[in-house]
Amino acid sequence: MKVNQLSTCFCTNEVSKCKDFYKQYFDAKITFDCGWYLSMDIGTNGANIQFMEPQGDMAVFSGTGVTLNLIVDDVDAEHQRLMNAGLSEDMPLEDHPWGDRGFSVIDPIGNSVYIYSEREPTEEFKQFIKA
Repeated sequence: MKVNQLSTCFCTNEVSKCKDFYKQYFDAKITFDCGWYLSMDIGTNGANIQFMEPQGDMAVFSGTGVTLNLIVDDVDAEHQRLMNAGLSEDMPLEDHPWGDRGFSVIDPIGNSVYIYSEREPTEEFKQFIKA
């Protein structure tokens, strides 16, 4: 199979709150919005996220167990920007031995949004890198 892009869609009754959150804090651009279904691009490399209100008897996302990873050029600047904008950390800004420096916040439906910049991993973790 040749996959051209991967995106994630969350079934939620909070489509409007998600739209506001990702537009305000992550400069997401709306690519489709019919009210009950929303598609947004985040960044310039094809990252896309969707939210939809339940149709029929669709299950609503329960808000646990998902982490959205956003790689940025300057995690320290993004941390400062988001904290100044009023968000709270779910996980503090810190260096990780597996090769990143990052922090997380929680979106309106309970997703962890992990924002990080890549770093050189420690020797312990270099062995796990697959080229």
